[in-house]
Amino acid sequence: MRSHPWPMPTPSLVWAALALTTLATSSSPWAAAPTSGEPLPGVRLMGAGATFPAVLYKQWFASYQTDHPGTTISYEPVGSGEGLRRFNGRGVKGHERVDFGASERPEPDPEDRSRGALTIPMTAGGVVLAYNLPGFEGELRLSRQAYAGIFLGEVRSWKDPLIARANPGAKLPKLTIAPIVRQDASGTTFVFTSHLSAVSETWERRHGAGTLVSWPGSAMRAPGNEGIAGRIKHAEGSIGYVGYEYARKLGLKMVTLENRDGHWVRPTARAFTAGLAAAPLSEDLRAQVADPRGPDVYPIVTFSWMLLYKSYPDPQKAAALRDLFRWCLTTGQRAAPDLGYVELPPNVVARALSALEGVAPAG
Repeated sequence: MRSHPWPMPTPSLVWAALALTTLATSSSPWAAAPTSGEPLPGVRLMGAGATFPAVLYKQWFASYQTDHPGTTISYEPVGSGEGLRRFNGRGVKGHERVDFGASERPEPDPEDRSRGALTIPMTAGGVVLAYNLPGFEGELRLSRQAYAGIFLGEVRSWKDPLIARANPGAKLPKLTIAPIVRQDASGTTFVFTSHLSAVSETWERRHGAGTLVSWPGSAMRAPGNEGIAGRIKHAEGSIGYVGYEYARKLGLKMVTLENRDGHWVRPTARAFTAGLAAAPLSEDLRAQVADPRGPDVYPIVTFSWMLLYKSYPDPQKAAALRDLFRWCLTTGQRAAPDLGYVELPPNVVARALSALEGVAPAG
């Protein structure tokens, strides 16, 4: 087996690459669409959380601010775990409580129950397995047993029989498999480990689902979806789980996965949408689909939620939040497919807009 150096690209360099691609879409028709026009001068909104939807959120918030110059929006993609802690007022020292949080794991109400919390779906998409195999051409297929085995640390070579059987005739490289995983508390990790728990009894028994897990073997760790994508791009023999939009932006190759019905499915918007159709939202707009069924479904999909308080001491801030996320759920949805996300279906948008009206001034 060959060993390889694995340089760590800085998150700022990865975000720069993502930003250049995202800015190329800024002249699309949706960016100039009309907004509600509600006058909301001098409002500052702060959010933090999931990296999974961050590419879309950055585009949304920049476009909204262009049409609402009195509203300033900051969003830090620090991972779902830290984002939820900041939303609950328990974040890293020196970071103040944020007005909204974002996560792929809809959480219970925060400890500050006097204000309550709403979980509102904002977007959706797929979590893919991206890889770096120099010289490998064509479509890489991994069975459920194979990719579960990789992240269990039991399948260690790209020439393993489990991989070879799914790729007959393919020239697989003689490389050690280098799994890359998240080092921070992550909603993407929760989605992926929930799926692994549904696929593998061994994974469920040993590790289960969580935003932060103790990865077996010698997995490399990186912060955020952008960190995972950057590491895969530079590490030969690597494979990691990452939001589709990040893999696409950096031009990473993505695995075709075996789904629950035994079909091979490539990661596409249509396949993500088919998988999400198996995830009906509960009364409080939460849902989880760990292993959707259907011949054309991609097996690792998720909604991404925004967490908002039911009441805000500042009436102007409450109005600004309603207006911002009303825009995101309507006009903003048009941007989702171009950036690698799934546009929410009309019935989900209608329920989310109704829930958004629950955001009100305190008292």
